[in-house]
Amino acid sequence: MQPPRRRRVGELSFVLLLVVFSLFMLWQAYSISKFESITSAGAFPMFATAVMVITGLLIAGQTARAKPLPGPDGESQWQQFLREITPGVLVGFTVSIAVYMALLDVLGFLIASYLFLVVSMWILGSRRIVLNFVVSALSLAAIYIIFQTVFSVVLPAGTVLKGLMS
Repeated sequence: MQPPRRRRVGELSFVLLLVVFSLFMLWQAYSISKFESITSAGAFPMFATAVMVITGLLIAGQTARAKPLPGPDGESQWQQFLREITPGVLVGFTVSIAVYMALLDVLGFLIASYLFLVVSMWILGSRRIVLNFVVSALSLAAIYIIFQTVFSVVLPAGTVLKGLMS
């Protein structure tokens, strides 16, 4: 006989988010054609998302009934969640992406992307700072040449560079 399944930290929250997303998609599918007939444009999307909602609810029920896994050394569920679901690398990289998005308009594509590449390599574990600078510069040069010359894409210059050049 198989031992009862134990619930991992964050599993119930994830399943509930999937159910909410499935309900939203069902509403979106319904808004396509309001289910006028079985052959209408929204019939198959509504059927598929209804299956998503039903199976999501079944999985949510099973997950809610499962007992949570105990944390090591009496660790609370919240501490377990922080350790397993939001490790420092993930949080740091997410913050660096948000900062990059904010700086893109101010510093422009070249400077913001260069800083992002250097910082993200460091966050992801590369401690060879000189190599990070060189690889970032070469990567960005290749991206710039390809997009600027081959595809003729105008990359954002940023307000700081525009202010310095005016």
